[in-house]
Amino acid sequence: MENQQDKLQQRREIRRKRRQRNQILAYAAVLVMIALVGFGVVCGVKYMTGRQEQARQAALEQQESQQAMLEQQFASQEESLEAPQEEAESQETVPELTPEEKLDEVINAMIDAMPIEDKVAGLFFVTPEAITGVDTAVKAGDGTKDALTQYAVGGIIYSKKNIKDAEQFREMLNNTELYSKYPIFLGVEEEGGSISPLAAAGLTDKQASAAEIGESGDAGQAYQAGTGLGTGLADYGINVDFAPVADLANVEKSVMDSRAYGDDASAVSAYVVNMMNGLQEQGVTACIKHFPCGGSTQADTHDGLAVSERSEEELRSQELAVYQSCIDAGAQMIMVGHTAVPALTGDNTPASLSGTVVTELLRNEMGYQGVIITDAMDMKAISEYYGSGQAAVMALKAGCDMILMPEDFQEAYEAVLAAVQDGTISEDRINDALRRIYRIKCADRLEQE
Repeated sequence: MENQQDKLQQRREIRRKRRQRNQILAYAAVLVMIALVGFGVVCGVKYMTGRQEQARQAALEQQESQQAMLEQQFASQEESLEAPQEEAESQETVPELTPEEKLDEVINAMIDAMPIEDKVAGLFFVTPEAITGVDTAVKAGDGTKDALTQYAVGGIIYSKKNIKDAEQFREMLNNTELYSKYPIFLGVEEEGGSISPLAAAGLTDKQASAAEIGESGDAGQAYQAGTGLGTGLADYGINVDFAPVADLANVEKSVMDSRAYGDDASAVSAYVVNMMNGLQEQGVTACIKHFPCGGSTQADTHDGLAVSERSEEELRSQELAVYQSCIDAGAQMIMVGHTAVPALTGDNTPASLSGTVVTELLRNEMGYQGVIITDAMDMKAISEYYGSGQAAVMALKAGCDMILMPEDFQEAYEAVLAAVQDGTISEDRINDALRRIYRIKCADRLEQE
């Protein structure tokens, strides 16, 4: 009986221990589960935290990148904002333009704005009849206004037939200047002596001829004559005088006997420069003539071909020496004559149409930078051998800047315009001539600086 009880008790003890063990295992399992859950939670938290950190880091890096970009853009904006100031500071260190450079800027702007038709017209110096179509022009009214609108010529030359009295002539010139779209040359040929249209009409005091002044032996008289002429001409608005004559009357019965100061280069140089200075000090541009040797023949280019027999050595030591003196003294305008000079050109081409004479000799060798104008192109030395258009194109290609009095202005104008349009004459060549012309026309602006 006791043995059975003992066995029962043992079995009970075994079952109790088994329950305790199972409970311990259950608790352990629960703890393991809790631990696993906890670990999982911890890992999950860490994982999520890591992802958040990565996301935060990525966001931070992106923010830093954007900030850097913004800073760069801001810096660029600062540079652009500071650029005008820096440029201004830089400009302050650049030397200021000289009055001559400022004048060139004004002239270039003016020429750039001109249509090609006006540019071409600006190279012509014509009579008022040539553009208006009337037989004798004695006033400037609607006809002149319309003509200058269509043909913006660079200059108009007046003669005795255009003058009735002082009031009429003054009004005519004032209106002409008013109607011109651009600054315009208003010219006459007032040399003194027999070639004095204003003096002949009683508008100015008559001056002695060059030959009379030359015979006096006093170059100061040439200056006084120039001053007197300049004062009288400027009073009417004339700004160009086709004088003085710089030719030497150094051949027997020279065509320039009464119009030249003499035959000695040194003496004549002094007379011509004095006359030129007298005119130009009164605001009248002197046109020195007739390059290179208008007095070295008996023949008159008004009547036909004139050929000089002077040698190159003679020309260089005498005639050209006079013109060089004028250039050195500030000549603003030189007229090239129509006399043929085979010693220089090798043929009988009129000097005004020869590139050898105009460009190679006068412009390049002698260093002349002023305006070169032809003698009147209606003279028979030109008109009997060349058409008006042909002669005008040849003169410009030779290096002349202005064409004086073509026999047929419209023909000459149309020929030059066509030559520019087809490239025979470059527009740069036209612009170059206009720059020289306008440096004279706008010189008063330079004086006001």
